Amino acid sequence: MKKIITIITLLTLTISVMAQNANELKIGDQISEFSGIDDTGANWRSNNVKTDFLVVYFYPAAMTGGCTAQACAYRDDKATFDKIGATIIGISGDEVKNLKYFKEADHLNFPLISDSDGVISKTFGVPIKEGGSITREIGGENQLFSRGITASRWTFVLDKNRKIIYKNEEVNAAEDSKKVLEVIKKAKG
Repeated sequence: MKKIITIITLLTLTISVMAQNANELKIGDQISEFSGIDDTGANWRSNNVKTDFLVVYFYPAAMTGGCTAQACAYRDDKATFDKIGATIIGISGDEVKNLKYFKEADHLNFPLISDSDGVISKTFGVPIKEGGSITREIGGENQLFSRGITASRWTFVLDKNRKIIYKNEEVNAAEDSKKVLEVIKKAKG
């Protein structure tokens, strides 16, 4: 009986690992159209992006140290991204109101997309874990910022055909935008 339980346990683990790896995307894979609610409450759709490149970066939580450093670096480099034909979007499990505050507080100049149910993260194979909440002072009042899921910090660059040309699973938040700029400039030739 112990052997049967051990075998069943091993089979279950194997199937679980295979299922996780089945969603793992590689460079050259194509991403199907995806959408989400942005920081303004509007429905954002990837098929509406007409630039040559789409930078999709996932971050754990709005209004936290590393995530703010990453977002502000993209903000500061946005004019360069525009010149080379790249659109930037940031995706997290935060509620829309969190994204609105985050964008306003740090003067972010690109869309932030809410993925509170983890659907977009799963499309990209980004690991997620339970959501959470933090409290931040906004306008002299404490605000509770909740998120449905917490996504790992991963970055992708998609070409105009929505094929992955870059994937980073070990993102340095503060340096991410510079690295992505190098990748796109090299891809442009």
